Amino acid sequence: MTQMDYKYSLLGSTVDDYRKRPLLLQVDNTPMNLFAVLEVKRDLTRRSSTVGCKIRLYGFLFVLAIMFLIMASYVLTGDKKGLLLTPSPYHLNGLVSPGPFAFNLSSVGDYAHIKLVVKSIKSKVEFRTQRQCPDRKALMRSDPHMFSVIPPNFLPGIKNPCWYEEFTGNITTDPYKTNLYGRYSRRFRTVFQHLRSTFHHHLLHRNRTLYRMRCLPYFYIIGQPKCGTTDLYDRLRLHPDVKFTTFKEPHWWTRKRFGIIRLSEGLHDRYPVEDYLDLFDQAAYQIQGELIANTSGSPSHPNVIIGEASASTMWDNNAWVYFYDNTTEGEPPFLIQDFIHALQPEARFIIMLRDPVERLYSDYLYFGIANKSAEDFHEKVTESLQLFEGCLMEYTMRSCVYNTTVNNAMPVRLQVGLYVVYLIDWLTVFSREQILVLRLEDHAFDRKDTMHKVFDFLNLGPLSKEIESQITKSPASNTRRPADKNLGPMLPITKEILQDFYKPFNEKLAKVLQKESFRWENNSEL
Repeated sequence: MTQMDYKYSLLGSTVDDYRKRPLLLQVDNTPMNLFAVLEVKRDLTRRSSTVGCKIRLYGFLFVLAIMFLIMASYVLTGDKKGLLLTPSPYHLNGLVSPGPFAFNLSSVGDYAHIKLVVKSIKSKVEFRTQRQCPDRKALMRSDPHMFSVIPPNFLPGIKNPCWYEEFTGNITTDPYKTNLYGRYSRRFRTVFQHLRSTFHHHLLHRNRTLYRMRCLPYFYIIGQPKCGTTDLYDRLRLHPDVKFTTFKEPHWWTRKRFGIIRLSEGLHDRYPVEDYLDLFDQAAYQIQGELIANTSGSPSHPNVIIGEASASTMWDNNAWVYFYDNTTEGEPPFLIQDFIHALQPEARFIIMLRDPVERLYSDYLYFGIANKSAEDFHEKVTESLQLFEGCLMEYTMRSCVYNTTVNNAMPVRLQVGLYVVYLIDWLTVFSREQILVLRLEDHAFDRKDTMHKVFDFLNLGPLSKEIESQITKSPASNTRRPADKNLGPMLPITKEILQDFYKPFNEKLAKVLQKESFRWENNSEL
């Protein structure tokens, strides 16, 4: 690195903290107070010659330019959007300082230092089995429109949660014209084109008023990414009594509800709850048809249920810092499950997990863009461990797991594999009987057994041998791509480090679920 080859970025914790702390400038990974930089430059120029005067002038102008950009971004974007150079899910620079055990990330052989980082992290691991859950009134104040659309009670005599909503629109207009899923996705536009052509035929006429049936899912597949959720989704879709949204992963609860489409694009318009409900119209039509058939004869499928599968629902609360006041010591005041429980206290959830070490490598291979290798994965793991440890120097473990800045700064998603942290939080609002937790390793070994557990959990009726065979014997979905397989396994040293890191979390998970297999000891690769 030459003398002038510096990398600059502002440091900070959250958007709301910038008034409370001095602005910091990071120069070659060394935090430095911005006003200290100004003072150093002034002292240096006192001892400089004419050349030094020019350097002082250029340096002063450079600092002024930086300060101007900061203030301009504040004025233009506002408090909730964040400063242009402050930590944000959409600016993924090196914004979080590493912990005390910093080392050369390019050195695979620096094993002792990495072990120190993991040891430091493990010494700060603590699990809180209780949290202060928000009351319904607080949730309603946070999102009053959603609570005004979804009623507190659903239609009786139907297994799936549905209700009739008065249709006040013009019968000749397109009901899906403003749906944001259709605006940003070609596949949804195709679906809406079909729904549009039959929409008015499904309106119910009562006392000169039109009604449309609305439904929420009976169950959710909520996680985790790269743990077999796509395969489970594809098999469940073959069951005649199960209907899903047209495509997997609408991500409404965690992202679209807040206007997040892609992290790199910043915030878009927030998707209203009506746009989400539109995704279930096709299934709602079938359920409505069964109700009508019940009045004149027996319906073909009296117990149809709707499912929704978004692998972010269990863990992704990254949007909280931009929409909720930070009054809870760095922890989100509301979680996704709080809202779902307030609206659907009887909902059911399916979680598919795998060895978090193998999950992380699969995640890296799937979402990585270029220059993927076992060595590159090792470097990203070590950098992520340092960032997580740096957070733990100031905050609690739970705060760091939900820390938006840390999560988006880590080059690999270590936090997604901390399953027990999220599960404990889900169990604060839903009972253990409402959550089915499966292992991908068991599913791969005996798909028939896994699917029977799912069928029983969802209270689905018996199947013919032909349909059951089709569901259980179809090829696995979303397996590793050939090009990624050619990269081979992760380095043995990386695997050992990650096993050490995840060990206390796996042990706690096995204890919570009362099943030793969730320790993932002596597992084969998937």
